[in-house]
This record gives sequence, C-alpha cells and structure tokens, in this order.
Amino acid sequence: QVQLVESGGGSVQAGGSLRLSCAASGASRYTATYTVSTYCMAWFRQTPGKEREGVTSVDRTGSTSYIDSVKGRFTISKDNAKNTLDLQMNNLKPEDTGVYYCAGRQSFFCPRTVPAMSTADFDFWGQGTQVTVSS
Repeated sequence: QVQLVESGGGSVQAGGSLRLSCAASGASRYTATYTVSTYCMAWFRQTPGKEREGVTSVDRTGSTSYIDSVKGRFTISKDNAKNTLDLQMNNLKPEDTGVYYCAGRQSFFCPRTVPAMSTADFDFWGQGTQVTVSS
C-alpha cells in the first residue's frame, strides 16, 4: 500500500517562504516501490468551507501545471534520490492559507491540468499539512 507523508507546513508572514515535502513509500500496482519520478503527482489545498482544489501537478515527463494565482510564486519538483515530491512556495499571501495535501496516481500521466483536476483523479493521499500566512 502506498503511503504519502507531508512535512514542512507552518506559519509565516505575508511575503515569506515555505517548502513542503511529500515522502512516498510502499508498493504500487505496477512497481515494488511507488517512485515519485514514475507517476503523476499533485498538490491540493483546502480551506474551511471550500472544496479541495488542485494547486499544481507534475507528470512522468516533468510537465507541470499551476493555477493562475500561484504561477511565478510556487514551484513543484521531484527529488528522485529522496523519493519526495516538493513544493517551494515564495511570496506567500494570506489567501494561500489552508491545509496542503500531496496526491499521487497509479498512472504515469495526469488526465488534465489544474484547475480542472479533481480529487477523483488521484488514488493516494497524504494526511495534509497546515500552511498559515498572516498579513
């Protein structure tokens, strides 16, 4: 069973930076180890009263997508040596506040780009990490 564990959340003032990391482990349907380099993965976020929304995604080829509000500020990347999915968040704004979730698919490619991506597109989820940005 695949496990995704996020880390790196916290509280920062507007304009600050945070780096989230998602460590993957366990066996997938196709491989003995779920490797982040192989599959489509994404970061979602959720705020109280709102649906979980896709923020950014990356597929097997390294092709990425971002929602407009984070373009130029957030960068998704894969660390193949550590088998982690990372999210560098710069120039954070109060509206970035929320619980951030790492998500992975059993497929090499992402079916669509954010923001059209939905939670139903993904097979595995982390427990979430809180990001709070104060003004």
